[in-house]
Amino acid sequence: MTTKLTLTVQKSTIEKAKSYAKQTGRSLSELVEKYLETITLNEVTTVSSKLRGIVGAVKLPDDFDDDAELHDYFERKHL
Repeated sequence: MTTKLTLTVQKSTIEKAKSYAKQTGRSLSELVEKYLETITLNEVTTVSSKLRGIVGAVKLPDDFDDDAELHDYFERKHL
């Protein structure tokens, strides 16, 4: 079931997002929905064997905020 959602967003951001959606053959609603699904995903995803092999190989700073970094990544990716 879909539900209507009203958002307040900067006009320039909406224009860029609409352009991106059009270029990628998707609707703005689809982009927003996929983004919201991504940031609210609480499931553990399957990690490939290659990735498992490098886990622990990189030392991140103690103040590294993986949630903020993931949010920034998806924001850049989808807008």
